Amino acid sequence: MHVKFLIYLLTFSNLWTLSHCRNYMESAMNLIHYLALKSLDTGPLKDNLALFSLLNLEMVNSSVLASLTTGIQLLENLLLKSVRTNENASAEICMQEKLYQQNKGNSMSNAMRMKAHLNRERLLGPLQDSRTTHIMTTVGEEALESETLIIDLINAGTSIIRINCAHGNPEIWSGIIRRVKQGSQMLEAPCRILMDLAGPKLRTGNLKPGPCVVKISPKKNATGNVISPAQVWLSHRGAGSPPPHLSPDAVLFIDDQEFLTEIKVGDTLRFFDARGKKRILKISRVFHVFSGTGFIAECTRTAYVSSGTELYIKRKKGRFPVGQVVDVPARESFIRLRVGDLLIISRDDTCDPDNSYGHRNGAHRITCSSGYLFDAVKPGERIAFDDGKIWGVIKGNSISEIVVSITHAGPKGTKLGSQKSINIPDSNIRYEGLTSKDLVDLEFVASHADMVGISFVRDTRDIVVLRQELEKRKLENLGIILKIETKSGFEKLPLLLLEAMKSGNPLGVMIARGDLAVECGWERLADLQEEILSVSGAAHIPVIWATQVLESLVKSGVPTRAEITDVAYGRR
Repeated sequence: MHVKFLIYLLTFSNLWTLSHCRNYMESAMNLIHYLALKSLDTGPLKDNLALFSLLNLEMVNSSVLASLTTGIQLLENLLLKSVRTNENASAEICMQEKLYQQNKGNSMSNAMRMKAHLNRERLLGPLQDSRTTHIMTTVGEEALESETLIIDLINAGTSIIRINCAHGNPEIWSGIIRRVKQGSQMLEAPCRILMDLAGPKLRTGNLKPGPCVVKISPKKNATGNVISPAQVWLSHRGAGSPPPHLSPDAVLFIDDQEFLTEIKVGDTLRFFDARGKKRILKISRVFHVFSGTGFIAECTRTAYVSSGTELYIKRKKGRFPVGQVVDVPARESFIRLRVGDLLIISRDDTCDPDNSYGHRNGAHRITCSSGYLFDAVKPGERIAFDDGKIWGVIKGNSISEIVVSITHAGPKGTKLGSQKSINIPDSNIRYEGLTSKDLVDLEFVASHADMVGISFVRDTRDIVVLRQELEKRKLENLGIILKIETKSGFEKLPLLLLEAMKSGNPLGVMIARGDLAVECGWERLADLQEEILSVSGAAHIPVIWATQVLESLVKSGVPTRAEITDVAYGRR
């Protein structure tokens, strides 16, 4: 098998060098050398080399041939020294030649390292302020709801902003990019834009929206007594979000700016909540924000506030109507799945899915509009939802429905909402390279972004289609990020890289650990990401370490010990 593999690599390398981009010529050849070395049984050799502390075969991936050449020369030098030829001139001449070859090998290794450095800078830009890594942050529509979020991120060290085209629309993306460019210019800190094409990712459909109501809850101790009131932000919609240093428990927008001018610190606002309960808000602070005035009010009892709720100022001289609460967002709907539950996935998004029982056989129901799912699965195969939080087994399927028995969920059940990921690791699913949506979004990406992320790459045919689309649009400088998130993508990574390097575009790899762990098994993830780093290092291609990086820090403000180690490991 090794011989056949080596012959294949040799043939491939010869074909590759005939007519393709010279930007990656040395890198492509080094990757082929790396694969050839990996195909050999080097276990005994590693042990012998370790005895002399000469060469670690696990660390030669960035310059394989040069490292092996240097190692051979060092071994030959040791052999010459072991032979007593103090007066032998020919031995001295031979030694000089060996030293020359050794220095030549070191020079080649340095050139390969420089190649990796230049490839990184072409794609991601130069590092700033003595940093050793870039920081990429994913943002969505929330970036438009805060005047300072993007500026704060760049100021904290973000050098790449990622936008996922699976969410939002060109209007939202344009607003985000405009703020990134303004913030980058103001802070004089370069910040590049990566836009991920959605790809053929399987997702749950949209559930029926929940009620437009917000819950206001004061903090209570173990006995149920209030220990601190809930903090509520009140302002006109045009005033924007609360200042970044505030973290209110709820945000309420009032319809009439004139009524807000009547409010003063110390005032009491009375209202009836969605259940008809009498509640009050006590104004404690006033803030002059970007385009208006906002207030912090305190609430000492639980309240449910919906759009249309009327607020009144209560003063000694009477009661004054303040106006109505408006634009309360709908609560996110979900279904709660427990082990043993049945879930019906429907192809028809007009089936009015909701979060209640009462469907056939007491099963929950949700939709998925992608035909790929229904065409690929078979009874007995596994299916996962929301990055593996929920697992099930296919019990039956037709062209329009799939019946799933839930086999793994939290002890109290796990929520499954709209637009959550679906993975079918046992199924032979066949995706097209770029979807029709991807091609439409690529037009926007071409004129607004520095890099494009290609989701769910599985085969070299996906790369060929991409290259054709880029050539058609003359996008030779647009960076390409191959997102490795499937078993097929991982197994074919060397071939994907060799195919992508034919275009000459700046190139990188993203380890999308969420889907990759679900597809291949979380117990294999550490080995998978190590292999991706090694293969990409051999090709001198930069790697983006992604998914749940410092997630606890983002959600709670404190990272876990494992996350700190994860980030330190990812700095390589």
